Amino acid sequence: MTETPALRPAAVARQLFVSSRPVSWINTAYPFAAAYLLTTREVDPTLVIGTLFFLIPYNLAMYGINDVFDYESDLRNPRKGGAHGAVLDRRLHRITLWAAGLLCLPFVVYLVVAGSPASWLVLAASLFFVVFYSAPPLRLKERPFADSVTSSIHFFSPAVYALVLTGATWTWQLAAVIVAFALWGIASHAFGAVQDVVADREAGIASIATARGARWTVRFALVCYAVAGIVMLATTWPGPLAALIAVPYLVTVWPYRAITDATATTATRGWDRFLWLNQLAGFLVTMLLIWWWALTA
Repeated sequence: MTETPALRPAAVARQLFVSSRPVSWINTAYPFAAAYLLTTREVDPTLVIGTLFFLIPYNLAMYGINDVFDYESDLRNPRKGGAHGAVLDRRLHRITLWAAGLLCLPFVVYLVVAGSPASWLVLAASLFFVVFYSAPPLRLKERPFADSVTSSIHFFSPAVYALVLTGATWTWQLAAVIVAFALWGIASHAFGAVQDVVADREAGIASIATARGARWTVRFALVCYAVAGIVMLATTWPGPLAALIAVPYLVTVWPYRAITDATATTATRGWDRFLWLNQLAGFLVTMLLIWWWALTA
């Protein structure tokens, strides 16, 4: 019998790095940093520590826990092992869970001390959904529609947390921004789930895509992206210009509107473009935020 080689620290670190999805780190850190900075208009320790938390520990927790509890599905999924996430060695499962918890702990302690009861509730809710999106007994990712909503919470909750933490004044225009962001998140999760229809069904995992089918789910994503753009038209200038940012997403997803469950894996090409499209969208949003900052200075 061949002896299983020992895990080397460098190999463990690499697996944890891949599991945390580095290409997506900015998607959670940016909303917190932008909301915090635009509200306080100053750089302070809480901004720096909160941004670091939502950059790395938060993502290791979110994606690492997912990789542990999605192990059986990931084994059947040929796209795993890179930007799309790791197929974790079973020996790394316990290490990943401990690493995620221990890395998050000092940041969470600081944010609790720096925050208010209202901010504690938002942070607790955000972390609750990070854990129970993948972990039993709730495992929300296997509850169609709840999976897309929960995934969206992962991305817009850091912004909501920053707004509550800083005592921002809520207006209907600000609420519209959060609603549009939430719709973007729902659409993005739904489209991402399409490529995993076959792997998820083989592993007995339910999702919005396995429940409704690939074609319906792609069209649902298109509607959510479109509505997200429309909602931005109700925001304060130059916010309405952000409606145009929905267009590249619609163009990316549109070719897959007639996809079938049998050909669902072809959506991975669109998903690969989506990952980099987020960087362009982030740049355009940044330009609009700088413009808004200048107008309201």
